[in-house]
Amino acid sequence: MSSVLPESEEKVLELIGHMRKMSTRIVLFQQNAAHSLGVIHTDLKTADILNEKGPITAGELAKLTGLTTGTVTALIDRLEQAGFVRREKDPHDGRRVIIVPVKEKQKTIGALYKPLGTMTREVCEAYTPEQLDLINTFLSRMVGVFEQANSAVSGPKPDDGCCKNGRSERHEYE
Repeated sequence: MSSVLPESEEKVLELIGHMRKMSTRIVLFQQNAAHSLGVIHTDLKTADILNEKGPITAGELAKLTGLTTGTVTALIDRLEQAGFVRREKDPHDGRRVIIVPVKEKQKTIGALYKPLGTMTREVCEAYTPEQLDLINTFLSRMVGVFEQANSAVSGPKPDDGCCKNGRSERHEYE
């Protein structure tokens, strides 16, 4: 049962609608950004996770993304071929291999996102520090909501036919 006051319900529905639209635009931007870098959307977002987390194993990456280990292996192969990551022996356990993000490619990705960052800053200039605190609190809580939602829908991943031989059927980049 919702605890939203009736007079707020319209505003909440409006907010949810804007979030849905923004989510769609984010996905489209990510797809276009990935395409311009010669990779697919999932690869770019995984590179982002690696840049955020730092060197990790393929198994850890599979847990973070919710992808199967086989899918992650193909994904890492594509990222390595595109120069976004490299495989290295774990300095603490030579039996393990860690996936290391390539710093130079992080700069390439950063340059691609710079105009979006500039436009976001321009939008933020219209708000007071207190309003930005409120927006940041809301967005931080929504990150938690999406983490919970992802956990709720994740489980064993069947082979959905999305990728074969490490390549997306919809996007071929040579």
